[in-house]
Amino acid sequence: MAGLYPAGIEPYEHGMLDVGDGNRVYWETCGNPAGKPALVLHGGPGSGAGPSWRRLFDPEAYRIVLFDQRGCGRSTPDAADPLTSLDANTTTHLIADIELLRRHLGVDKWLVLGGSWGVTLALAYAQQHPGHVSELVLFSVTNTTRREVEWVTRDMGRIFPEEWARFRDTVPEPERDGSLADAYARMLGDPDPAVRERAARAWCRWEDVHVSTDPGHRPDPRFQDPRFRLRFARLVTHYWRHAGFLEDGALLRGAGKIAGIPGVMVHGRLDISGPADVAWRLAQVWPDAELVLIGAEGHGLSGDATTEALVAATDRFRPAGATRQPSRRRVP
Repeated sequence: MAGLYPAGIEPYEHGMLDVGDGNRVYWETCGNPAGKPALVLHGGPGSGAGPSWRRLFDPEAYRIVLFDQRGCGRSTPDAADPLTSLDANTTTHLIADIELLRRHLGVDKWLVLGGSWGVTLALAYAQQHPGHVSELVLFSVTNTTRREVEWVTRDMGRIFPEEWARFRDTVPEPERDGSLADAYARMLGDPDPAVRERAARAWCRWEDVHVSTDPGHRPDPRFQDPRFRLRFARLVTHYWRHAGFLEDGALLRGAGKIAGIPGVMVHGRLDISGPADVAWRLAQVWPDAELVLIGAEGHGLSGDATTEALVAATDRFRPAGATRQPSRRRVP
């Protein structure tokens, strides 16, 4: 992908933060220890924070902070373990973790960057703690409303009917007309490991399908790992069945709380699994945000135009005097 800063941005500090409830979250800081703080909120939920996120920032200008949200990545306990309870894994808990990490690192304000589910979390965090957010850079914009969950788990069947039928038919027949997120969550908690594996595999197969409208889409290689599949599917269904643990429409209604915080939202027009109207509606009630619609790209860091728009946004918000430009070489 073009526009990213070069690979090789490695952490200069990392650790495990005890956030309570038996959870310890992995965190790392990269770039310039004296630079402008920037926090990365990964998607999923359950994807974890990979090294590619570091490359969205100028490492000479930013103190880049990444962490793995509860239950995923290098954080413990691991949601891939079926005995790991998710009762203390909610949006409220994650917001508290972010605040604990901010205080642990001695940060007053930071730029917050989030993608997909990370957008929902970033908006919820910023609306609760606006005084600690300097800017927001968001892509693949979601609010994790019940309507959005229904769209992905049911309405997208109109676009991929054969694949969706397989996704639906994996759950027991009496549950096929109800909430599919609920049905899958129950299967993923089944005492029979074969049932859990069948559900995780089917859920992740559908994940790969509904984001595949981008011409450059490639299946996510992480879904080949059975532990990643189970971890990811458990956490996504846990959050989706509860609509992100947010009151429906709360993030739109609360947009006034982030008035004055500059923002950039980057969204692909081919992101059919996360329709662009979510970002557009948010832009109508958050006048400090710029909405950048990418014509031929889809969900996530799906192409050059998306990554270039995100790097342009983080470059724009660099502290005064930081002028180094990113490498524009194409990265395999």
